[in-house]
Amino acid sequence: MSLDRHYDILPELVSLSGQDIVLAPVDFYVMKDIPAIKGKFYIQKLIEEGEHEHQDFKYAISDARKIARSISAFANNDGGRLLVGVKDNGNIAGIPNEEDIYMLEYAAEAYCVPPQKIDITAFKVEHGAIVLRASVAKSDVRPVYVKEEKNKLVAYYRVKDENIMVHPLLVEAWKLQGQTLGQLFTLSVAEKSLLQFLEANPLSTMEEYIFATHTSRITAESVITRLLAAGIITMEHTPSGFKLKLV
Repeated sequence: MSLDRHYDILPELVSLSGQDIVLAPVDFYVMKDIPAIKGKFYIQKLIEEGEHEHQDFKYAISDARKIARSISAFANNDGGRLLVGVKDNGNIAGIPNEEDIYMLEYAAEAYCVPPQKIDITAFKVEHGAIVLRASVAKSDVRPVYVKEEKNKLVAYYRVKDENIMVHPLLVEAWKLQGQTLGQLFTLSVAEKSLLQFLEANPLSTMEEYIFATHTSRITAESVITRLLAAGIITMEHTPSGFKLKLV
């Protein structure tokens, strides 16, 4: 990482000591890569919305993997944005320097699988503070994973103001969608049974379906994955976990 990302090198701030050059850090930073535009009222309007399914506040970026979870969650949902330099309570702190830009890009490229493209805009708000808006589009190919510790791949989904780990069957359904796109779909006996069960028992768990219909777990997982991929049923996250329902 080059020194000019951390220092504005001005003649009066450089001193010579033998052959060594000592750089003194300054108390201001210039956004070299992304020019800041005026956006006080725009950013304030976004902040008034609070954190929700499509918006997350970040006071500062110190953990690229944690940021990647938000990017994954937005990409696997319908997209969203990060407001960097905003505290959880909505107070504007601003970013200290452009390092947050590099951390955002690093999180999207090094920790997301496949790598994600994010659109970063810098806004100058009150008292000259800079807030970053990092927009994440819905991914054309899901799932979007995060490289967790030991390179374990985990997909996330945005539910209200939280990043939730995606149910394994929904991950498999997303994979299947890409493989079966455009194919004719004929319901099996087991699939019809699940639809009838959900019609009578909206918002049910897989375990409830297995118990009520005496279906094997292997068959239940296969049926649920196929119907999820076809868009006939969906999964909804509730306080007690993921549940199935008809679309």
